Amino acid sequence: MDALLHLTIIWCSVYAAIFLAGKTRLTPVLYYLAMGALLVNLDILPHEPKEFIRDFAELGIILIMFALGFEESTSNFVKSIKRSWGIALFGAIAPFTWAYMVADYFWDDTNLSIMCGLAMTATAVSLTMAVLKGAGLHRHKAATGIMTSAILDDIASLVLVAILIPVATGGGDVTIEGLALIAGKAIAFFAVVAFVGLWVFPHEMSKRFQKVPLIGRFGIKHLLSFGGGEHTMLGVLLMAVFGGILAHYFGFHPAVGAYMAGLILKEEYFHLGDEHADKHFESTKKIVDNIAFTWIGPVFFVVLGTQILFDWEVLRAIMPQVVVLTTGMFVVQVTSAALAARYTGDFDFKESMMIGFGMLGRAELCFVVLDIAYVQHGILNTEAFFTLMVTAFWLNLAVPVTILLWKPYFEGEKQLFSDKHPKTP
Repeated sequence: MDALLHLTIIWCSVYAAIFLAGKTRLTPVLYYLAMGALLVNLDILPHEPKEFIRDFAELGIILIMFALGFEESTSNFVKSIKRSWGIALFGAIAPFTWAYMVADYFWDDTNLSIMCGLAMTATAVSLTMAVLKGAGLHRHKAATGIMTSAILDDIASLVLVAILIPVATGGGDVTIEGLALIAGKAIAFFAVVAFVGLWVFPHEMSKRFQKVPLIGRFGIKHLLSFGGGEHTMLGVLLMAVFGGILAHYFGFHPAVGAYMAGLILKEEYFHLGDEHADKHFESTKKIVDNIAFTWIGPVFFVVLGTQILFDWEVLRAIMPQVVVLTTGMFVVQVTSAALAARYTGDFDFKESMMIGFGMLGRAELCFVVLDIAYVQHGILNTEAFFTLMVTAFWLNLAVPVTILLWKPYFEGEKQLFSDKHPKTP
């Protein structure tokens, strides 16, 4: 019964976190972590959770990553790549490099530095889009640029996680042969995902495999329409978990497979040919989001927060690292993303700065890396873990502050002396 009591306490803390997030207009993820840290330091939750809670939390991050992939439109994503590739590339290289250099200077550990770089690479899409929506800017082309670039960053980060985690944890030898083996496994995994997404899932493509058992006779719509569509959610969750298992089979974190499983699902697969064809996708997406972000997914972040045992000596000791990492991350992220948006994406100055500010957030994928590197494998030391957590907090706080401060300039209500040209409509 202890595990159920702990789950009840966690769910109560989720209510409190969502309330505080609504009042402060910050991402609930920050408050989930804070609740976990508060509860463990008050001895209400244990530092080492029960096996049931650990497995429940693992399912939570699988569903979160699946929901993030499921939320993205594959076609819109592909169309936006041409304009946003530079933002994603330079907006990822700069923070990775800075975080790696800072970690290497302070802790002189290559594996630890790699994990710090990975944690600081991926952008928090949900946080930025929520802020832009609240400011009435979510339909602007700058928001599309942020979204596409952040997705590209997330995918690149997932690829790097898939390749570098086995190296850093000793699962692969740091040799040409060992790196080639890990890279080969990563390529094989993404090749399987691409095969499923391009040839197996599309209903019309399955006709090319008519002589192949099951694939030739059934498509993805058959699975989603099973039982008159009443079991669509079951099929979707099955794909999320299967994607995680497939990634684990290839030696990668299940979150990688779950994200890719969500990304290759398209809205058209949910048009089941009845009078409610247009509603199946929206209703399924609503349920997926509810499960992932309301009652299972938050457990992962609260449990991760229970790893934060307050040690004021450690907090005082890491202040130099936090100041250097946070300040540098702010500068290199905004500068690299804004310059890339201006000169590779052909956005104007105001839009480029908005994109730079919008790329500051760090949330889900950052904390997945922290969980793998600190909780599961012990690659990060306590000082590095706290430094990254505090830095992520300040970067996330900077997103709504900078966007709201820049909004008057973005909309032309105020002018900068260096901005002589009117904003492109």
